[in-house]
Amino acid sequence: MRSNEIEEYKKGLKLTEEQRAVLIGLMLGDAHLETQNQGRTYRLKIEQSEAHCAYVRHLYRLFAEWVRTPPQAKRVTSRGHVSRNWWFQTLSHSAFRFYAQQFYREGRKQVPKLIHRWLSPRALAYWYMDDGSVKSAQSKGVLLNTQSFSLSEVERLCQVLQEKYCLKVKSRKQRSGYQIYISGDSYETLRDLIEPYLIAEMHYKLPTARQTQLPKR
Repeated sequence: MRSNEIEEYKKGLKLTEEQRAVLIGLMLGDAHLETQNQGRTYRLKIEQSEAHCAYVRHLYRLFAEWVRTPPQAKRVTSRGHVSRNWWFQTLSHSAFRFYAQQFYREGRKQVPKLIHRWLSPRALAYWYMDDGSVKSAQSKGVLLNTQSFSLSEVERLCQVLQEKYCLKVKSRKQRSGYQIYISGDSYETLRDLIEPYLIAEMHYKLPTARQTQLPKR
């Protein structure tokens, strides 16, 4: 498309309710919003490891009308180790400006004060697919890797999970920041909330059936 055709096309774009919920979860996770014009418009950038290629393609399908180029691979070198990531980005659009204003302050990602209004089960599921993991093979407890947020922001998220969804949670100090630990006592509640939205390739992030089945009498 020519630039004037793209601008005309963008006038017809509007985020759906599903895309808005997914976007909340992604912003709590690894997604980024970038601006090239001092905040007038923003674009959403998604990047994940090779292992999560199917997840990236799923997100691409969800935001397909906002994206001109399908997911692409890129070479990544970290501490001498070479790997491959998959990424895509949306068109720049004013529809993302509200989310940038909520999730960024002075260039740093933050947890919005009104996150309790926006953290739906769907948003929670995408947050978990982005940044969740099983605590251990012997546990039903799970972790949300929130190390990029401050302790007060992590505590805000814990409060929302406790009050809105009755999950037993606590913050855990790590070398790189703070994680959220969701107790195995709350696992079935968490699973019922997020499983309807998890893609098949991300079910490995939940404790296995062997770990969650009721004990024999």
